[in-house]
Amino acid sequence: MIHFFIFLPVLASLLIFLVPVRWREEFAGAAAGLTLAGGLWSWSVGGLSYYSVPWIPALGVTYSVQMDGVSLLLGIVTAFMTLIAIIYAGKRIPNPGTMLSLILMMETGLLGIYAARDLVLFYVFFEDALIPALLMLAIYGKANRMAALVKFAAYTLFGSLLMLISIIGLKYYGGSPTFALVDLQAHPVTGTLQTWLFLGFLAAMAVKLPLFPMHAWLPDFHAQNHDSGVADVMGTLYKVGAYGLFRFAVVLFPDAMLELRPILMGLAAFTALYAAWIAFSQTDWKRLLAYAGLSHMGFVGLGIFSMNETAMIGALFLLAFQNIYTGALFLAAGMLQERVGSLSTKVGGIMTQAGALSGMTMTLWFASIGVPGLVGFVGEFSILLGAYQVSPWLAFIAGLTTIAAAAYGLTAFQTTYWQVRPAGAVLAHDLRDLDWLILGAPIAVSIFFGVYSGPALALVQPVVRTWMAGLGGGL
Repeated sequence: MIHFFIFLPVLASLLIFLVPVRWREEFAGAAAGLTLAGGLWSWSVGGLSYYSVPWIPALGVTYSVQMDGVSLLLGIVTAFMTLIAIIYAGKRIPNPGTMLSLILMMETGLLGIYAARDLVLFYVFFEDALIPALLMLAIYGKANRMAALVKFAAYTLFGSLLMLISIIGLKYYGGSPTFALVDLQAHPVTGTLQTWLFLGFLAAMAVKLPLFPMHAWLPDFHAQNHDSGVADVMGTLYKVGAYGLFRFAVVLFPDAMLELRPILMGLAAFTALYAAWIAFSQTDWKRLLAYAGLSHMGFVGLGIFSMNETAMIGALFLLAFQNIYTGALFLAAGMLQERVGSLSTKVGGIMTQAGALSGMTMTLWFASIGVPGLVGFVGEFSILLGAYQVSPWLAFIAGLTTIAAAAYGLTAFQTTYWQVRPAGAVLAHDLRDLDWLILGAPIAVSIFFGVYSGPALALVQPVVRTWMAGLGGGL
């Protein structure tokens, strides 16, 4: 079942071009729906057990995969938002076959990242997910897309190269027979060498978290992607750096993470506050959402780097669910652009003509800024609670971000959806047909898990506690 869950999307992405054009949207939607159903079934049976076979025996590379609670939660969210992105791509993008294929291909890369329990396999999926992201930008992006593409590729490939060197170093210096996580854990690298190898691994994860100053690719990446927001949804899902740190760095580089904890927590708190500050000056919805997402990732980084159980649980919870409301906000921005021909935060008066779009966008913003009763609050509060036990001042600095988020988010909402509609401006029609599902489903998830977070926390907590217990629990 685990192979079905991981590889069904990429198989569908290849077969989609054999399907008649008029059925491609339905085919892609069916594949995404089956993948989501597979994830939900896996949840109902308690996850997908560990599977490992030699892949390249001469090099010690294995095909080792597993879907435990953390992987499963992230995988289900990925499958859910992929389905939403496919539905909207079919509605918004002319001749969407190529885009649908790239979305499905990227879904397999992301699911593979979460399932991989071999570091080389993780690296392969990590790079595989990059290819469709670059192609979406290259094929469907705006006029300045090539500059954004080069910047994105340069940051990612540079970090990936350092990560690969660290992966090789872990096996070589530790004496592990394979690159499988269980073998690398049994043959640890210690001392100063562990710190240097951790820094190489951190470089790639900091790009994909992202973390200041490795974030510079992010605003241009989102601003130059297709106006619909579909590619931005997949880009939001590709912020997998925090997961890589949790899954591999915490257990393979524990001493290095503990040694560098104050610096890394400070950098994460600064990223959260810095991004929120920069968001104030943005007048383009996509750039504003890019910085809002960066601020959230600073929060997530704070939780991971604290190496505190409560904060880490909150970080993984927030990592999963911010994909839902941030991705949906990108689609809401795409709907705004479709109606008024602009992504400006100053178009004014949309509420008077498109009340449902405005109300749903406001609800998603409430989730983003951590209003109690919505899913963003659970993760942010847990991170602050845990981080406070490690560093009260850094928790306080990061906590200021929640105030800043409310200020920049609601200010932009006010100038876009309230105020006065300019005389002679184009009429903005309200939600139609599938628009209700595209925004309504993420809102329903945000409300459900904001009020009843137990099922999702039950997936994350046992894995985190096992990880921390393996480290002695006293970090």
